[in-house]
Amino acid sequence: MEKVRDIVREGKRVAKEDPRRVVHSFKVGLVLSLVSSFYYYQPLYDSFGVNAMWAVMTVVVVFEFSVGATLGKGLNRVGATLFAGALGIGAHHLASLSGPTGEPILLAVFVFIQAALSTFVRFFPRVKARYDYSLLIFILTFALISVSGFREEQVLVLTHKRISTVIMGGLSCVLISIFVCPVWAGQDLHSLLASNVEKLSFFLLDFGDKYCETVKDGDTKEVDKRKNDFDNYKSVLNSKSNEESLANFAKWEPGHGQFRFRHPWKQYLSIGGLIRQCAYRIDTLNSYLNADIQVSINIRKKLEEPLRRMSLESGKALKEMSVSLTKMIKPSSSDLHVHNAQSACKSLTSLLHSGILKDVEPQELISILTATSLLIDIINLTEKILESLHELASAARFKDEIEPPIFAKKPNSRSIVCGWATKGQDDHVVTIVKDDCYNDNKSEKDNRSNQVLIHEKHEDCLHEKHEDDDAHVHSSCDSCGHTSLRVIVECR
Repeated sequence: MEKVRDIVREGKRVAKEDPRRVVHSFKVGLVLSLVSSFYYYQPLYDSFGVNAMWAVMTVVVVFEFSVGATLGKGLNRVGATLFAGALGIGAHHLASLSGPTGEPILLAVFVFIQAALSTFVRFFPRVKARYDYSLLIFILTFALISVSGFREEQVLVLTHKRISTVIMGGLSCVLISIFVCPVWAGQDLHSLLASNVEKLSFFLLDFGDKYCETVKDGDTKEVDKRKNDFDNYKSVLNSKSNEESLANFAKWEPGHGQFRFRHPWKQYLSIGGLIRQCAYRIDTLNSYLNADIQVSINIRKKLEEPLRRMSLESGKALKEMSVSLTKMIKPSSSDLHVHNAQSACKSLTSLLHSGILKDVEPQELISILTATSLLIDIINLTEKILESLHELASAARFKDEIEPPIFAKKPNSRSIVCGWATKGQDDHVVTIVKDDCYNDNKSEKDNRSNQVLIHEKHEDCLHEKHEDDDAHVHSSCDSCGHTSLRVIVECR
């Protein structure tokens, strides 16, 4: 009874992880029920006979979780069956010309040559990646038709029935997979990359605090236990095989949603490789949080400000990249965060060159320099990820992130102010492009476009509000997670 409960709990867990698995199970049952009618329904059985079981076998081996995997397997199986069937008929015809004695010998030779060559070709990396299954079916179908045709007089009828049932089974799988709650491998790959980038950003956003957050224990300093999301990056380390299989399946899929037919899936693999490289550096950097030899608190305090900025800005850049991937928009603010991280890196380099670590113990010096080097390497990889993401955005035609115009009604009049928020290096600028409060009595100088400058201190997420007699401006910053910007203008 306890085992039954464990099975039920495990089933609930698997279904909760991905509810699409439950839907897929029902889809497989539906297709098998449909193709089984070839065997149960007498008119269909009279047409295909026992060969109707090939349709059932095709469904069992072809129907996969995603549309791309199902379509790839289905096309490979149908193509290989057609080619092997035609080749098997030709081989049977040539063997029959040699008479009863030579026919079995020639058939055995043909099967040997075909199986040996096909098996050798399966070792080719490019062939193995996309056509390994089709070669396997090619070997099987050719051998079955050649061997069974030796005892069967009507080889063409046998081949026709088997090919027809295979096509019907494969077509049923493809149609159900596409039109009934489809699962797109391309969408899964896209979401996987966005999730992986976000996991790296979680670590970097918290690393500065974790590295500098210590508790006193004599002369040794220890870092507090990390939160669960702090270690989520570890799942990125082993994501290569999953990414490659999803990219391979995605190539078979038709255009759907925002993914065109010839979507640049190779670029996803390039970005995924850079993300893993970054994750390896992060994993090494994480080991320094719990190392036996810890850097003293005084040394950390001297380098705290640039180290915090480096990890925070690179984490913000990765977070923005994750958002842009999820929404399929061009990454705009990530460039600013990468630039800020590089500026902090230069500040740290200048600080190190000033001799601030002159009196540090050698073991502590090695530890702090190694951690700093890894963090600099992570920033460089973040820049490379951003460059690859820009290439993907251009090739995949991501949308531009257009700032919506800002409207503000003046309370003492019927006029409206309209403007756009634009970003500078360190500021946000609101350009007033229309103000009905200015009438013809105003001078031309007063009628010109007005700019309100809103300064922002990114490190502490502090915002300044400029006020004068004519306008009150309130701002919120995109880089701090707030996406709205309001302008309230008051006429007097």
